[in-house]
Amino acid sequence: MMGKFSSVKGQYVYVEVDGIEHKVYFEENGQGIPLVCQHTAGADSRQWRDLLEDSNITQNFRVIAYDLPRHGKSDPPHGVEWWKEEYKLTTDFYLQFVLNFCEALELENPIFMGSSFGGHAALQLALEYPEYFRATIPVEGSDHTPGFYQEWWNHPHTHGGEVCGSGVWGLMAPQSPEKDRRLTSWYYSQGAPGVFKGDLYFYSVDHDLRGKLHQIDTNKCPVYMLTGEYDYLSTPEDSKRTAEQIPGAKFVEMKGIGHFPMSENHEVFVKYLEDVLQDILTKEKTLV
Repeated sequence: MMGKFSSVKGQYVYVEVDGIEHKVYFEENGQGIPLVCQHTAGADSRQWRDLLEDSNITQNFRVIAYDLPRHGKSDPPHGVEWWKEEYKLTTDFYLQFVLNFCEALELENPIFMGSSFGGHAALQLALEYPEYFRATIPVEGSDHTPGFYQEWWNHPHTHGGEVCGSGVWGLMAPQSPEKDRRLTSWYYSQGAPGVFKGDLYFYSVDHDLRGKLHQIDTNKCPVYMLTGEYDYLSTPEDSKRTAEQIPGAKFVEMKGIGHFPMSENHEVFVKYLEDVLQDILTKEKTLV
């Protein structure tokens, strides 16, 4: 019998940030406008598995999902003794990495979509690089989410994988398919020690756009904020408040879904995403 193959292709690219090389794994599928997808903190690009194979999306968009360094199949930084220091993801590194990754792939005016700490990064990118990104889609994002950078995420008295896997369970909507909730939790249980905690340093400590949101120019880089009604980390109220401070930004509360929309219930999430992508395509045609 012939094997059944996915149309998704994966490979590595070498990305340099501040003179240090990173071997980065990414997967892609489709053609058209580049849509770069960032996973949530402590996870990897498998969260975008259904989007990568959604033919309704890939017929107009080149969907690209990468593993941030230290996540999934991406290595820790090369050429340095990374094991001798605690991992803490900073805003400066994060934004520079995303930009350099996109440039390494020679992407022209990509859309950036990130979820959770990736949603925070989407806001930061809209502020810092509005000329480069065609639009950003902050999913489960907000201006500031303090209080989640805690020692017990990486502690010798706890099993890191089980703590992370169980911790994300209550952030998903109860009506999301169990098989997808189980996979989302499963992905989280496989993260390397200290990675989830290190990501939360950006999420809860280094990311703070309070007082800066009005500087985001949505005429250059449109911002579309999507947040699930079951999210209690970056709540719909947090995202709405954030969007209201960005002139021209759009916000939609996604009903019946939680903090991991793309992996816990793709069928619900993609309906909201399709509306956003259609709006972007319509604006593109209007400008031609």
